[in-house]
Amino acid sequence: MLSTRKIIKEIWDAQGYGNLAVWADGMTAIVAPGENPKRDGEAPLAIFKPIPLVAGFSMLDFAIHDTGLIEQIETAIREAGGEIERD
Repeated sequence: MLSTRKIIKEIWDAQGYGNLAVWADGMTAIVAPGENPKRDGEAPLAIFKPIPLVAGFSMLDFAIHDTGLIEQIETAIREAGGEIERD
């Protein structure tokens, strides 16, 4: 199962490197903007753009505790058919 705060940390770490693709099994990969990656023929549940999501936070701790950001990540995963838990 996916973890909300783990995904936010990975989005934070991806800033300046590309977007973050997230698969149902918890695997993630940094991908170039506009890229549509597949892993073993499977598309990711979601691709997150780090800068609009987390660049406004001065510290990672603020991002991982922001209710709005947490809900946005969880909604995107659930709407794509994935399961995610808040840790």
